[in-house]
Amino acid sequence: MRILPKYIAVLLLAALLLSFGCGGTKAKEYAIRDAKLLGAAPAQDNARVFYEIFTCSFSDSNGDGVGDLRGIINRMDYLNDGDPDSGKSLGVEGIWLTPIFASPSYHKYDVSDYYEIDPKFGTQEDLDDLIAACHARGVKLILDLVINHTARDNDWFRSFSDAHRRDDPSDPFYDFYSYYTEGETAPAGRTFTSLYGTNIYYECNFDGGMPELNYDCPAVREEVLKVARYYLDRGVDGFRFDAAKYVYFGDHDASVAFWEEYLNTLRADYPDMYTVAEVWDGDGITGRYYPATNCFNFTVSQAEGMIAGTAKKGDAGKYAKYVESYLASIAETNPDAMFVPFIANHDTDRAAGYLTASSGHMQMAANLYILGPGSPFIYYGEELGMRGSRGGANTDANRRLAMVWGDEDTVKDPLGTTYDASNQIQNGAVQQMADENSLYTYYKKLIMIRKANPAIARGDYRAVAVTGTKIGGFTSTYEGKTVLVLHNPSGSKQTVDVSQFGDFTELRAYIGVEDASLSGTTLTIGGQTSVVLG
Repeated sequence: MRILPKYIAVLLLAALLLSFGCGGTKAKEYAIRDAKLLGAAPAQDNARVFYEIFTCSFSDSNGDGVGDLRGIINRMDYLNDGDPDSGKSLGVEGIWLTPIFASPSYHKYDVSDYYEIDPKFGTQEDLDDLIAACHARGVKLILDLVINHTARDNDWFRSFSDAHRRDDPSDPFYDFYSYYTEGETAPAGRTFTSLYGTNIYYECNFDGGMPELNYDCPAVREEVLKVARYYLDRGVDGFRFDAAKYVYFGDHDASVAFWEEYLNTLRADYPDMYTVAEVWDGDGITGRYYPATNCFNFTVSQAEGMIAGTAKKGDAGKYAKYVESYLASIAETNPDAMFVPFIANHDTDRAAGYLTASSGHMQMAANLYILGPGSPFIYYGEELGMRGSRGGANTDANRRLAMVWGDEDTVKDPLGTTYDASNQIQNGAVQQMADENSLYTYYKKLIMIRKANPAIARGDYRAVAVTGTKIGGFTSTYEGKTVLVLHNPSGSKQTVDVSQFGDFTELRAYIGVEDASLSGTTLTIGGQTSVVLG
């Protein structure tokens, strides 16, 4: 069955009925109306669904077992084939690549050379080809830029070390990294390691092999500006910034001031640049960084986060109220601020370990964050229900396992993996793409619904709740059109008089474990199911 026939392009306001199911549940139907809106997001619009790729684990193009840039290019039709009418791709509108620069580690979060693509991943020409492939499909590409620290074998650190061994304060690299001198009191709460052949100790809060740059040194600020400009000039659309709150360890005011200066300088030349920062903390801290950049929302993520809690028969009204409050809070300091939700990434256990498709919890979690405002991020393989967790092994490699393609792809699990392969899913992307009842198909259709109703992601968000139930959601108005999104995370069917929320007469879409219907103003919505009304 073709998900979106070619002729849909001329049926501008027609309803397209599609069958689907997931986790063994019976097939359902939902309607996508205003099919003309199923195209790519406008070029400068960042309210799009992003997809995080852990580069070495995604797809291998040359048979060495390591995922690479050419592998991603080869899989672009899986992610977005550039034809919104085909219904043959997942339909993501943005890609975040974990670090691709030369590095001694498998994960590349310790950069040796910012201007060289790691040879295992390809070349600068491969990156150019990937950028072109993304842009031809209306997909934005952002790179993970790690500028809190570097690798020890970075030439910057070699020059810094040499300057101290020669005791030459006039050397321009003498103050390039954060350090203290023997006999001084070490700054409290920070980690330092002695530099062989000198009387100094350099700062390395993450690992001894990751020395921290000194942002009181003007030359450092200038160099990291040059790095960003180099890749923006090549055509990348922006960056994800790793460890953003650690630029000045323990000093948020100084860190925020740096990011404001750094990003405002870049935006003067690249006003459409998209950025998002990792500030792994509570909302009170994350919110302090929003004058400079969007930040991932950690309150809603992971096993104990609000999305998982709500999906497992929690209160969708409370979740929606939180989102409304959060949006208002970040808008106070940055009118362009965006909500950036996710449920898992390369630093966390995979969501399929605590949200199962058979229960409907995985589907409801996806509904909650994809059918919502801002720019949600899907972790590669999440759409397949891939598994992976640290367990007792204490290694993040177990969270970054090889993408399960189900074909001849030779990509392997990263160095250090101890995860029992028998616990991984058996049906990979190829098998799930052919299965109308798969989790992949569910995610694809969920993204379709979001695209068909632009107000979901871009409008004026107002939380709503149905008294006496766990049903909740929001209204959102965009360019004169208002939608009502309601989630029923409970295990039972409910009826709702939607007139209490406004004039909604059309059931535009429903998706979930059960079905939904609208008779007049009376909505009947099954458990673990979401609806979009207009």
